[in-house]
Amino acid sequence: MKVALVGNPNTGKSTLFNLLTGLNQKIGNFPGITVDKKVGYCKVSSTQNAEIIDLPGTYSLYPKSKDESIVFQVLADKNNSSYPDVIIMVVDATNLRRNLLLCSQVADLGLPMLLVLNMTDLARKEGIHINVNKLSERLGIQVVAMSARKNDGLDALKKAISHTTAISTQINGVDVKPFAPEAIAEVKEKIKTENDYYALQVLHQHEHLAFFTETEQEEIEAIEKAHHFQSSKLQGAETVARYRYLSTVLTDIVFDTGAEKKFKITDKLDSILTHKVWGFAIFILILFVIFNAIFSWATYPMDWIEGSFGWITEFGHQHLPEGLLTSLLLDGVVAGLGGIVIFVPQIAILFAFISILEDTGYMSRVTFMMDKMMSKVGLSGKSVVPMIGGLACAVPSIMAARNIESWKDRMITIMVTPLVSCSARLPVYILIISIIIPSETVFGIINKQALALMAMYLVGIIAAVIVAWVMKFIIKAKEKSYFIMELPVYRMPRWKNVFLTVYEKSKTFVFEAGKVIIAISIVLWVMASFGPGDRFENIEKKYASALTDTTKNTEHVNVLINSEKLENSYVGILGHWIEPAIRPLGYDWKIGIALITSFAAREAFVGTMATIYSVDGGDEDTSTIRERMLSSINSKTGLPVYTFATGISIMFFYAFAMQCMSTVAVVYRETKSWKWPVIQLVYMTAMAYVAALIAYQFLK
Repeated sequence: MKVALVGNPNTGKSTLFNLLTGLNQKIGNFPGITVDKKVGYCKVSSTQNAEIIDLPGTYSLYPKSKDESIVFQVLADKNNSSYPDVIIMVVDATNLRRNLLLCSQVADLGLPMLLVLNMTDLARKEGIHINVNKLSERLGIQVVAMSARKNDGLDALKKAISHTTAISTQINGVDVKPFAPEAIAEVKEKIKTENDYYALQVLHQHEHLAFFTETEQEEIEAIEKAHHFQSSKLQGAETVARYRYLSTVLTDIVFDTGAEKKFKITDKLDSILTHKVWGFAIFILILFVIFNAIFSWATYPMDWIEGSFGWITEFGHQHLPEGLLTSLLLDGVVAGLGGIVIFVPQIAILFAFISILEDTGYMSRVTFMMDKMMSKVGLSGKSVVPMIGGLACAVPSIMAARNIESWKDRMITIMVTPLVSCSARLPVYILIISIIIPSETVFGIINKQALALMAMYLVGIIAAVIVAWVMKFIIKAKEKSYFIMELPVYRMPRWKNVFLTVYEKSKTFVFEAGKVIIAISIVLWVMASFGPGDRFENIEKKYASALTDTTKNTEHVNVLINSEKLENSYVGILGHWIEPAIRPLGYDWKIGIALITSFAAREAFVGTMATIYSVDGGDEDTSTIRERMLSSINSKTGLPVYTFATGISIMFFYAFAMQCMSTVAVVYRETKSWKWPVIQLVYMTAMAYVAALIAYQFLK
């Protein structure tokens, strides 16, 4: 059985989806459309399983964005792979009248449906009482009262799903035939349907429905023109008629005894959290808490992971036979993978905080506060959602820009979102900060490393705002943008939801980044372990006498041999070839190699450093990548490679550079043109080079 979840945004639809499916879910795309499709599976009775499809949230069947248009596209096409047998209409019990607008529209399509009154616990707290039985009787469908956040009512819902049949939708909704009688009659005959409302929706939305042929589209268009069909005017008339109908439905059903207290706590909190001064100060404080936690809380698990990978490498070298295969496994794959897995605790902490802020309703307030500022630089408040999402990953954030109606706002958002520091930059920042910034506190509570990390994130956000302001004058568009958003009431975070988010995001980070890192590590190991001609043989001959000399330190001689071999390997030759271009930035050839490999993915920087320094051998007293980088000396100057100036230069380069092939691909997919990703790649690389150059030359 296929079950579709339909409802307004902020009704707890995603929470209900997670409650029904748990970890048994996957994310793909709707057929032919680059919109996320969340599908999960659950057992609704002892004999029946259900496939649960979470359709995008929408306020009505009339779409305002690409995501919202999916709902009618799925419900209108019986051949669509997501076409449901049953619809679960999820509504917010604290805002029933507005939520039932979409319910009445979907019901008029004649699809089997049941109604979930979600957030009934909050409704009771606010003094709202709903006569569920009377509502069910009046609508002619099953109504289940529940609270998905508290796992209350799940069994009743599963039972209702298994009992929902094709005859369960009996809502006598709005008679739409008088709106456009001739046009509706002609379309009904053309597409062979008996449903007046389905025919009316086809007249409104046929150009978005891919299952109609070009000829059918032209014929429907001709019917529109012949009968002077005015879509926007009729949508307004229908909405008024539906609210009038819903007023009669809800008479003697909803009793609001706490109308005066409603949203009282939320309003009090908003007076502080969205204040034009204190609101921003609190937001900055919250950011600092997050970044401080990323350093403070993750220390022990990171040390444990680092020690584990060090032990694996040491154990492997002691017990596995010496040779190329052992070196590839330990110095290539294990070293590269260890450079990524070590950052999982910090990635998990970042995603946990983002999930909590979204779940409590605070992230919506940040969007609201930023709208005025964003409008001055050519963006709308809706641009904040993708940009804040960019803290996690630019790819889904750029896809989220589809919700922005204005083409200009959407394009600017897509072009600047990759400047916001994502989780892939986090390993680079943390590694460099741990090398150049001492782990000390200011005033006994403020961690210097956390301040430095927060500063790098703010640099990315400020850069995105400045570039957006410049693009406001470059990208031209006629239409004006607008910003409409519902601010949900404040709620306690759903901890199961937070856990699921952290688990999924961390898993994705490890597996997606891991595939890239392992591939790059293997290629790097091969390039670092072999060189052209007889260079390696000549190096071994050069140090042959030193190895047999008992007065010499054999370990130290081996380090020298490994270092010279690395410089004369294919990767060393490539690094030295590009070194003149990057020397003004304070980089040596090893950093240059990391810059090249991390153009596939930013986090490859850490894996590359781990692989290069593992092959290099390093000092026998140093075991971790950070320690080896700290002890690295520039052969030309005799000074440490990773000075404060070099570290800041590296972080500035990674803050601005477009080093993510996935982002380039998704920008092409979203814009349907190579023009925009190429412009993005060029301007971001230029920004990165210039910023890194200025930082190094100024600080050295």
